[in-house]
Amino acid sequence: MKPIVVIAAVPQETELLENALEHSGRVKSGGFEYVEGTIGNLRLVVCVGGVGKANAAAATAVMIDRYQPQLVINTGCAGAYIGSGLVVGNLVVASEEVLADEGVVVLEGWKDLRYMNIPSVEQGGMRCYNLLPLSRHASEKAMQLADYYGVFLMRGRFATVSTCSGTRQYGAAMSDRWNALVENMEGAAVAQVCLRCGVDCLEIRGISNQVEERNMKKWDIPRAVGAAQRFVLKYIEEMDRPDTAPITKATPEL
Repeated sequence: MKPIVVIAAVPQETELLENALEHSGRVKSGGFEYVEGTIGNLRLVVCVGGVGKANAAAATAVMIDRYQPQLVINTGCAGAYIGSGLVVGNLVVASEEVLADEGVVVLEGWKDLRYMNIPSVEQGGMRCYNLLPLSRHASEKAMQLADYYGVFLMRGRFATVSTCSGTRQYGAAMSDRWNALVENMEGAAVAQVCLRCGVDCLEIRGISNQVEERNMKKWDIPRAVGAAQRFVLKYIEEMDRPDTAPITKATPEL
């Protein structure tokens, strides 16, 4: 059976996942070090790719080329835009990703890739510019799982940036431009490579902060990444469950 690949930016975002693996071992390939193991009957590969779009795209490409996975899960933390309805500790799943600051500044202001007529992905009659779809089936399954366990999970558009929003005003401008819920630095790159390679992609993140005047004393990254990893573990456990078997409320607790 094809494995599941989990990609995150930093080790803190994968620690719980790595500890849950059985028969695990570390591997180095393509410039990345990652962990192979199993959860139940499923093979799992957990890769810490590094911060930012370039690292995320490279890690995703290496993982897909080596493993041809059935699913890529991108996880970690994100900042919630003001007005999204999200608070620190909440979980959010991407319906689509957006390359939020890929474009050009002209006299009339900032313009996107469609204005430039430069698709980010073009193949098989498909032309994607800034907006990149993720697996609807995978995100719907996540929503159903959250509903069953009574876990708050919001689904919507994520914005991926190279320059983070460090003020409420800048964050509001990005949110309004793209109608996005949250901001991160890797998701669109992972989604873009998966889309190009024809691999399903699921993105689950925990909210570490509100996008406002930058003050990391108000952030809670451990809470955000812990919640995201626990949900990903439960999602993977349910993937290993036979379709005919009843859902059980086993640990880990969400």
